[in-house]
Amino acid sequence: MPILDLQMRMRQLGEIRLGHVVPTSNGKTRPAKLDKFRFTSPSREILTSVAELYGGEVKPWTPANGGPAEFEVYSNANRLPVLIPPRDAVSQWYELYAGSRCQRRCDGVTELKSDRPCMCDPDDRECAMTTRVNVMLRDVPALGQWLLISKGYHAAVTLPPAAELLSQAGGYVAGWLGMEEKTAIVKDKLARFKVPTLDVEITPAALMAGNITGGKPEVAGGPERAAITAAPAAPSGPDKDYLAEARKAKTQAEALAVFQEAKDKGAPFDYLEKLKAIGLTKPATAPSTPAEPAKQAPPRPPEDEVIEAEFVDDPADVQGVWFKIIAAAGQFGLTTEQVEAGFAQRNGGTHPSSGTVAQMNAYLAAVKAGEVR
Repeated sequence: MPILDLQMRMRQLGEIRLGHVVPTSNGKTRPAKLDKFRFTSPSREILTSVAELYGGEVKPWTPANGGPAEFEVYSNANRLPVLIPPRDAVSQWYELYAGSRCQRRCDGVTELKSDRPCMCDPDDRECAMTTRVNVMLRDVPALGQWLLISKGYHAAVTLPPAAELLSQAGGYVAGWLGMEEKTAIVKDKLARFKVPTLDVEITPAALMAGNITGGKPEVAGGPERAAITAAPAAPSGPDKDYLAEARKAKTQAEALAVFQEAKDKGAPFDYLEKLKAIGLTKPATAPSTPAEPAKQAPPRPPEDEVIEAEFVDDPADVQGVWFKIIAAAGQFGLTTEQVEAGFAQRNGGTHPSSGTVAQMNAYLAAVKAGEVR
């Protein structure tokens, strides 16, 4: 049984790219789009398997930003059979880089590296809109995920909703990673660019009905699930608001009991993650304070009206906990780079921008205990 407050993550095998850098007549370089996928990886052996499947030749490659030497393959494929993970398939940030070093990482409101308000002009941003897509290549004999990074607007607005819907499947969904050409008028000229796409081998009706084990392996692994419902309540068992019950718990042990009951009733993964996040904010023992008169709780919305903002300001959400980590690390004289490196070391190479609430809380405890140096 895995540790409840620690989530595991596949290692990154390499990157799938939509473009490359080409020289110009003045001796400099510029980015250029490709009509077939390009792969880069530190592993020659893995790229050899990629080349055997999708064409191309494995060659040495040195990133222009000064990163470590790797290998690359220009394939003959513009559509790849993939497995889409149930979580962390897509993440997004506004980012500003100097070479290979990230100077800013922002959600549009708060810049996380400095814990300050966003420094960009919303109408003329210095930071680039950055969308990351994680997939597994179905036919490549290597256990891990591949990363595709897009700086485009279309990818930023179309990929996250698709990934959010697919996360409801409860397992890896078989699909296809492709590329489409889009056009737009930029500075009074027609511009053409490539946009990554995600297609799946499962109909939306089958996905929402929970029918994910049909005629072909649309979803890999995992037990059968109940049909997906619109509200984030436990899909089976008696109607019960486990989130409210966990908030009322006075200790972590009480919150864990609520979590276990919801899990036994078949609550979905995302719902259980919220329960765990609430439990991690509870003290180990009940506080010994004098009893106070009961206060009237504020009116709650109807059960069919889901207010997502209820979780945005919760101190256990990813961004809130990351701010606590930075504050705690400052007491030990740690820099942001040291904190990020320590987080990645403890979480299998995962960058904080892709970390889960559970990972953040576990790391916060380590920082406060002085275990991060």
